Amino acid sequence: MRQRLSSEPDRYRGRRRVPTPPRSRYAVVVTSAFVGAGVVAFGAASNLPDAKAVSPDVLQGLKTQQVAADALESRSDSGAASRGENREAAGTELSAEEAAKDIYLLPLDEYEFTSAYGVRFGKLHAGIDLAAPEGTPYKAVHGGTVTAAGYSGGYGYSVTIRQDDGTEIIYAHSRRVVVEKGEQVKAGQVIGEVGNTGYSYGTHLHLEVHVKGTPTDPITFLQDRGVDIKLQMESVYAGLAAAAAS
Repeated sequence: MRQRLSSEPDRYRGRRRVPTPPRSRYAVVVTSAFVGAGVVAFGAASNLPDAKAVSPDVLQGLKTQQVAADALESRSDSGAASRGENREAAGTELSAEEAAKDIYLLPLDEYEFTSAYGVRFGKLHAGIDLAAPEGTPYKAVHGGTVTAAGYSGGYGYSVTIRQDDGTEIIYAHSRRVVVEKGEQVKAGQVIGEVGNTGYSYGTHLHLEVHVKGTPTDPITFLQDRGVDIKLQMESVYAGLAAAAAS
């Protein structure tokens, strides 16, 4: 073994070496820990009551509670299923087509309101004018029977639709019409194209409403039925009518 010279720096000076315990000592410590844990677990288990020693009244109470919970869950499930079946049955009783019979819609998707109902140039302007590009498709605002379709003097190419209650709606100054007399139409169905025929000043759709043969303001008539021409808002059931018309 080499002897350290007195001139060499003592790299270990001031340090203490902790002796490493023998492996046998580690084994004793670990074994003691496992044995201690086993004793604790055994002691805890020994304090549990034996299943045979549990009171029959307690067991019966637990069983009764479980039966009640099962019954409540079953009743909830059956009630939900019953309500769902009732809703489905109610939905099949009224078809989309039947529900759409009373719906009113806007005649155009986009337009500019240019002229109101009232006296103009000393004569009654018996409808309203909605400006839109020529050829723009326009739709029936309500379902009914086509009583006139074609060229009609000052109205130019026009369509007249009579509803079940006798109310008539006239769509005038069309470039062309795409329905025929006697045809049944639905709300939202395309019936013609915007034009500038007849006594017309500019491309637009002229809309008239006749109630019991008398002209009435289409603005108020449609507002009472959920359609606002000026705000360009229609019935909340518009989607239903569109589905029925398709």
